[in-house]
Amino acid sequence: MRFKIIDKKIPYTGKELRSGWVLQHTGMAGDAAAAFLGPCHVKTEDLVDLDDVMAGTFIKSEQMAHVIAEHPGCDLGTGVLRQRMLVCILCELLGARGLRVQRRGDDVFIEDRKLTVSIAAPSPHSVLIHLGINIRPEGAPVPAVGLEEIGIEPTELLADLLGCYTRELESAAHAAAKVRPVE
Repeated sequence: MRFKIIDKKIPYTGKELRSGWVLQHTGMAGDAAAAFLGPCHVKTEDLVDLDDVMAGTFIKSEQMAHVIAEHPGCDLGTGVLRQRMLVCILCELLGARGLRVQRRGDDVFIEDRKLTVSIAAPSPHSVLIHLGINIRPEGAPVPAVGLEEIGIEPTELLADLLGCYTRELESAAHAAAKVRPVE
């Protein structure tokens, strides 16, 4: 697993969650992730969460820290578990910075205000994960909190998050490779 933090603002509309986007923006093929800062506005028709589509919701935030990860050859169940692992790592990092966070499924909350949005979705060749972390949540359709309010620098957090995620995936691959079969 490799990752790159893109040093330019990129708006997230939901259409970025597609095979090849990470390669196109980072030059990295295979298991890879791209992180970037930018506004977020995902219209109802561009959501991939069918519960949200049926509810007519949307996602909006003035500024977010985004992660898009692509895992080729990964089934959706494994992708959802990787998504949740990414969110759990975020919770650990925030907790280590003295924040009291709560995880509900694939979402992170601080004092009942939403900090993140996240989805894992299949493509014909991979599973894609998007994690958006509010920086300035103005425009959000729910009570929200952002990194700016809690005093956390977004780019540093993204580097820590993806570094930990990469090490965790490498450690899991090693754990799976070092055992013999049992009968």
